[in-house]
Amino acid sequence: MARFRWYGGEDARTQLERMQREMDRLLSSVRPGLAGLASAIQRPDVYPPINLYKDENGFVVRAEIPGVDPKAVDLEVTGDTLTLRGERLAPTIPEGSSYHRRERDFGRFRRSLTLPEMVDSSKVSASCNDGVLEIRLPHSEQAKPRHISVKAQ
Repeated sequence: MARFRWYGGEDARTQLERMQREMDRLLSSVRPGLAGLASAIQRPDVYPPINLYKDENGFVVRAEIPGVDPKAVDLEVTGDTLTLRGERLAPTIPEGSSYHRRERDFGRFRRSLTLPEMVDSSKVSASCNDGVLEIRLPHSEQAKPRHISVKAQ
């Protein structure tokens, strides 16, 4: 059975995020494929949804932004924090029409993500294809592993 660990000195948000990760771990151990379910249940309004992974060159963030003009997306990297800002415009429907169902959100969004390591902000690049924004964040020189040879005396 999983145990939740509470650490002194952390603020409430950090503790809740830790608990969320523990719930995701617990759910994925019970049934593979449920990882991320606790996050989705607790924060269904987070937009845009993202995936973050690390490769040999740095980090890659993929964000779903269907219906958003990629040119209107503002990206900012400060230290180890990536911030996405933009706006999804409200769709227009013909005059005299009314919605039967309206589930897609619109409006301004802002999403900040703390990266696991520092990145080289001068080399960040972004592209958008089929409503998926891909942001490449190369490792900073300080974060890259250095091989140090040991000299025998």
